[in-house]
Parts: sequence; C-alpha cells; structure tokens
Amino acid sequence: MIEQIYSKEENPEAYLAWQCVCDTHVNIFLTGKAGTGKTTFLKNLRARCPKRMVVVAPTGVAAINAGGVTIHSFFQLPFSPYIPGTKMGKDFSMRKEKIKILRTLDLLVIDEISMVRADLLDSLDMVLRKYRRSSRPFGGVQLLMIGDLQQLAPVVTDDVRDMLISHYDNLYFFGSKALADTMYATIELKKIYRQNEKYFVDMLNQVRNNQINTSLLESLNSRYIEGFNPSDKEGYIRLTTHNNKADKINTEKLSLLKGKEMKYVCTVDGTFPETSYPADKELKLKEGAQVMFLKNDTQPIKRYYNGKIGKVLSMSKDMVLVDCDGESVEVLPEKWSNTRYVLDKTTNEISEIEDGSFTQIPLRLAWAITIHKSQGLTFDKAIIDAQMSFSHGQVYVALSRCRSLEGVVLDSKLSYRSFVNDSSVVAFIDEQRHRAVTDSNVEQMKQEYALLLITELFSFTSITSECYKMIRLLEEHLHRLFPKLIDSLQQKMVDVENCIVAVGDRFCQFSESQLKAGVDIRNDREYNERLKNGAKYYVTKLLTYIKPIIDETHISMDNKELKKRFDGYREILDNEYKIKLKLFEVVSRDGFTVDGYIKARTEAILQADNNADKVVKKSAGKHSNRNEVEHPKLYDIIQSWVRDYADDNDIAETYKVMRSDSIKMICEKLPTTIKALKEIKGIGPKKIAMFGKEVVQIVRDYCDENDIVY
Repeated sequence: MIEQIYSKEENPEAYLAWQCVCDTHVNIFLTGKAGTGKTTFLKNLRARCPKRMVVVAPTGVAAINAGGVTIHSFFQLPFSPYIPGTKMGKDFSMRKEKIKILRTLDLLVIDEISMVRADLLDSLDMVLRKYRRSSRPFGGVQLLMIGDLQQLAPVVTDDVRDMLISHYDNLYFFGSKALADTMYATIELKKIYRQNEKYFVDMLNQVRNNQINTSLLESLNSRYIEGFNPSDKEGYIRLTTHNNKADKINTEKLSLLKGKEMKYVCTVDGTFPETSYPADKELKLKEGAQVMFLKNDTQPIKRYYNGKIGKVLSMSKDMVLVDCDGESVEVLPEKWSNTRYVLDKTTNEISEIEDGSFTQIPLRLAWAITIHKSQGLTFDKAIIDAQMSFSHGQVYVALSRCRSLEGVVLDSKLSYRSFVNDSSVVAFIDEQRHRAVTDSNVEQMKQEYALLLITELFSFTSITSECYKMIRLLEEHLHRLFPKLIDSLQQKMVDVENCIVAVGDRFCQFSESQLKAGVDIRNDREYNERLKNGAKYYVTKLLTYIKPIIDETHISMDNKELKKRFDGYREILDNEYKIKLKLFEVVSRDGFTVDGYIKARTEAILQADNNADKVVKKSAGKHSNRNEVEHPKLYDIIQSWVRDYADDNDIAETYKVMRSDSIKMICEKLPTTIKALKEIKGIGPKKIAMFGKEVVQIVRDYCDENDIVY
C-alpha cells in the first residue's frame, strides 16, 4: 500500500485519484476546473509515488513548468502528423538507455493533455508497443492525463487538419484510437483553491459547461467599466487574445516611463531550446515598470509566487528591487533546468539529469500578457480583453485566472459569440459522467491490477511466439540445412504447450474465478500459497523445457539477413526466459505482492537487457549446424580451417570461402579425391584450384583417425 497523502474528508476526489494512480493500473484522465490543485497533485506525485514514472508535456514551456520533458523529445518523434497504422521509418531508432526506461516504465504522466492532438497520443502508443514488446494499448504502461478540456485546445493548422480529418472524428486527445481501446476513468477535482466566492465559482462553472444565458451575460457584463484606465499602483494586468497586442501594450507603457532602461540578458548553459525559454531572452526594465513573477519564491518566507504582480523600485546589474503589496523584494537571477531521463547505473532508478540551464531575472513586463500565457496563473486584478477570442476555452481561462469577480474588469462587453466552445468537447465531458470513480470502483480496480500482474506472470506468449518464429524461419528458408533441428524444436514445443502454456492458462482461469468469487487475491493466504507453489513448479519447467531450446539454437548460417532475423528472435527468447525465471524465483521465495512484483520485474528486465549484448557476443559463432551431420567433429575441423583461411587471406565473410551447406555435404559424402570434391555443391573449379587439395587432405586425415575406409 502506497502512502495516502490526501484526506478523504477534505478532498475526496484527490483521495480517489491518488489511490487510482498509485495502487491500480487503470488509465486516468485527471481534470478539474481552474484552481482545483491539478498542478499540486502532480508535484505531490513526483515527490511521493514510488512508481517508475516519466512526466511529459506537449510544449517546452509546459514541460519545464511540470518538471518534465516534451513529448517529442522523450519519444524522439518527428513534428509531422502521425497517420494511424503507419509503421516507423527505417531511420527511426532509439538509444538503448531510452529503451530500458520504456521497458521498465510503470506510469506515463502527460500534463496539459488538453493541448495534445489525437495523432500524437497514437504515436506514443506505437512507440511503447514496439519497445515494450506488447500488443496492449500503450505497451501496458499506465497513463495519467492531466488537464482541463475547457481550457486551451491543441494547435492545429489547416494543412494538418486536412491531413488528419479523414482518420479521426476529432483531433482532441480523446479522439485517439489507442485510447479508445482502453478502459480509462475520469476523476474531476472539485475543491477550488483559487476562488472562495460561491457566486463567482457558480458563474465560472456555467461558462465552463457552456451554459451561457442572458442572466449570466448580465452578471459578467456588470464588470464592464467604460473608459477604465487604472493607475499602475492599482496592479491590474491586461489579458489579451493575441501576442502582438500584449507586446504592443507593454512596449508603449515602458516607453512612457522616465529614467534609464536596464537590459538583462539570459545565460544559457548546455542545451536549452529557445522555444522552451521560460522567460524573456532579453528583459528590458525601467523604474516604475509593472512586472509579473515567473517563479515561486524558493526562500522559506515565500515572498512571491508565479503570477504575482509588482512594481520595479530600483535596479542594479544583477538585482531588481520590486514592490509587492508594500514590501520590497530583492529579485535575483533564477535558474530553470532542461532535463532528460536516464537510468542511474548504480540504483537502476529512472533519474533526471540536467542537459542545460536557463538563467534570468524571473520577471516579465506585465501590463499585459496573452490569455494563453496566463494558464496556470492566479491574479487579484485583471482587465480582460476577450471580445476577439478565437479558440475554444479562451474566455473561461481568462475569467478563471482571477480570485474574485470584483477583481475582474471587462475591456468590452461579452456576447454569446465571445464564447467559443467545441461541441465534441461538450459531448465528451457529458460522457465522462459514466466513468466516475467511487470507493468501490477503486477497491475493484486494485484487485484487477493484482490479477493483471498474475496473469502476466503465468502467460507465456512472449516466449512461445519467439520459438515459433524461429521454427517458421527454419522451415521456410533452411529446412534442408537443419532438418534435425526443426524436428527437435517441434517436439520440444509440444512439451512446452502441454507442461507450460496449458498449466499457466488453467492457473489464470483459476485466479479469475477466485476474484469473481470475492476472494481477496492480494491478501488471501490460501490463494497466495497456491501461487507460490505454482511459481516453484515453473522454475523447474522453464529450466527443463525452455533452456534446452535456447542452447540448441546457437546456429550459424551464411545468409546474413536470415542470420540477423533468427538471432533477433533467439535474443528476445533468451531475454524473456531470464525475466520469467527471475520472477518465478522471487515469487516462489517471497510470495506475491503488487509492490514486490513490480520491483522484481523492473530488476529482472534491466538485468536481462544489460546481459543481452554480452550473451550475443559470447555466443556468436560458437556453435554451428554440426548436429545436423553424421560427422560433427569433421564439421568443426573444416569450419575452423575456413575461418583461418579467411583470416590469412583478408576475406571478411567466411561464406565467401565455403558455405555452411557445402561443409555439411562434405561431412556427408566424405570426398577423399579431387573428383569427388567437384561433386560438392558450391565447390567450383576456382575453389578447387585454390584449396581443393587441402580440403581433400583434411577429409583423408579424419577418415584415417576414425578408421573410416575410403
């Protein structure tokens, strides 16, 4: 059981969300009105949840604010749209370390999910399925999607829309085809921390739910004050729909101030993309300038917060003195980090390392900012210019930035046309009422999570599929070269199906029936004892039936492409075998717990992956198809001679000296004369002239040593 940090009485929705994320495997869409603590929930999760998680976001600034990385950088995705069903290009590759992170990932957190397009979510599904070797949606990784669909929507250009519209019903994240294949729950945080006035909260709810009526418009438009032009002392910030308008206001206001202008230039170390800069590259200030803080105060006294408005009192080379509600605050340069995820070689934990940093005075001119940039911020006083709103949710975002209705001033009156809402979003939100999570839901999901892990443990598809791939490749392309091996593998697979697969299927069915009967499979002593005994059984059976297949399939062949494919199947088989064996050993010894199993699985995967390359290198060329011939010792002698001949003559590929099927035929026919050697397929006049006599002598020596008459 993972530590519960939310109180059921004080915040029941956050309490349920914490349990769902930490104690189950269900995918979660965590939403809530502005100011309900979504960002705080993520911060707590990063600090307290022991699951191996990665946090991503759709934009650089959002990623920096969430303490994560962008979706595109982590998954190494192109910025072009993804067409469903499209396979990865040949040039798509991922570093081994990144693959290990994906293979051991428990939880993928996507912040600002409202800005994620459906095709981007589907591309994540494609990558995760590939590298986790899983056909389950998102490779079996749990998703936590955080955001509010009534706030900012994904940016979709006309050309992208034209390209994708025939593949998707809508381009919001919930239009994802992979997500549609999952059972996910929606939890809406309801406790509002930003606003305390019930009537203002009710008005925001109406805007959010697209319940616009005459009464609401009259109430909102009561905050329209014609010709309102407050002094800077009053601390109002203007929220606009467009960047150029906000920039123009700030530039004009700054130019009207007397005094010397100071310029603060950012410092960038390492890698930090300009598109992700969290503050101005060049910050220009004068005494009297209205500014907004871009970071929470890192000092214990918490003098300011992200979004707080102040006024510049004085400036020096490395410090700005700002008046905040009558208190003078020294503002020094702050650092933002651009991080990436790596595997700690010592602990095998997913860690963050700094790729680069951005250092700047954490201030921005704040007579005006865009509604887009205001998302996530809180203001006491704001002038809202939303008459020209052009995208879904803009008016709601602007209004919900304010703590109270009295702090809102409208630059112009709102009309029905001011509220841009997408009907697909409204329909989706209505649908989510059916996905509501209750206490009983959570307990059931905890049990289902345990069953999922147990079923995963006793399922052997990952092993048998690679075995059958090897057999099919041999049958289709190499049946003449390896008839004995094919027959042996087929016989062994009969035992695998009867003694491993069938028994595992029965145990999975038994476990499911126990859960349906009301047995607490996480804690029931009798069930868990049976599970331990089942694990002991499989430790023996894997060694008896799977290990011999791995040992027997160390083979050589001349066709490089076939060799690469075959060795790839065998490598995966060896990897999955070692993971299974390790897990069964742990469960047979310690019993089954969710947390214990997850930890053991991660360790087993990393151990198997770390040893995979070593195993391949050690095994390459060690064995051959010698078991397919009557004289395996002679096969080894000729193969060794071929390698030496290739080395002595600077021939890179041994098959150019003599192919494996030619060596096999020599071992069957035992040619002790040049005439007999000419009958061997693949030994033409040129090779006869080059080394025919040597090969004939090798065969004769072998026959003499083994009393074979020729």
